[in-house]
Amino acid sequence: MDSSLAIIILNWNGWDYTCACLKSLERSGFPAEAIIVVDNGSDDGSDREIKKQFPRVQLILHLVNAGFTGGNNLGIKAALDQGYAYVMLLNNDTEVAADFWKPLLEEMQNHPVTAAVQPLIYLLHPKSKIWNAGGKYQSWLGISQTIRHPNANQPYPTDWITGCAILVRASVMEKVGLLDEHYFAYFEDVDWSLRMRNEGYTLKVVPESIIFHEAGAASKSKQEGEEGFLNPKVHFLNVRNQLFQLRKYSRFPGNWLAWPFHLLKFGFYLGYFTLKGRKSKRKAVIDGIIAGFKTPIMIGK
Repeated sequence: MDSSLAIIILNWNGWDYTCACLKSLERSGFPAEAIIVVDNGSDDGSDREIKKQFPRVQLILHLVNAGFTGGNNLGIKAALDQGYAYVMLLNNDTEVAADFWKPLLEEMQNHPVTAAVQPLIYLLHPKSKIWNAGGKYQSWLGISQTIRHPNANQPYPTDWITGCAILVRASVMEKVGLLDEHYFAYFEDVDWSLRMRNEGYTLKVVPESIIFHEAGAASKSKQEGEEGFLNPKVHFLNVRNQLFQLRKYSRFPGNWLAWPFHLLKFGFYLGYFTLKGRKSKRKAVIDGIIAGFKTPIMIGK
């Protein structure tokens, strides 16, 4: 059963997290040969350490940072070329419980209409608190919300699945495509999920499968600077990609509420960053709005 699944881990200057993740997979019993690590243009020596400490893991080196979408797509293509029936994206800042992948695969194999599944995701610190138990998409406002409490002890439907840990059927990817690389990072998982659901597939959370996540490890600084903890680029991507979502999925009559809601929200961001003197973040929001309208995207794809 295990040989039908490949796990993709994206690394970008995150050796400590990637090492801990790979060690947890090792402890869980998952075969190292079915793990594909994509190094996304790191300059911290991650590639050397991966080769040295985890020689059985497949390593793909990419010269530049292609983002969450481009980096993971490289790994997905490699897995599909090798004939894997299922592919899982797993954040490098996660650690997994023993045999966590088995309930996920069992659910997929027993329900062919299910396109993708996710585990129940707890915080790494503290491990008693749930970080993600699925997602709700509010079409009237064009917003995607994270569910913090599981709906049941058995597998249950979800509107969208976080890219932190999503296991997808290969045949579904052949139909709906891979991650949309216009997004680079953020909202790409919502987009992918909605594309699957628009093709009539179901997405599920499998509570029996458990992993742990260090939330915000890739986007937040450990020390507060003049612009706060969050990198201004995160605001750019969130604003731009939210507009991508509206352009792709907001339809009448919901668009009458969704568009004003988000434009007012962006206006609040601009006012807040102006008052705080955070010029880089204010510029990031403005640039995100411009790019969100001007960037060509594939509507309905």
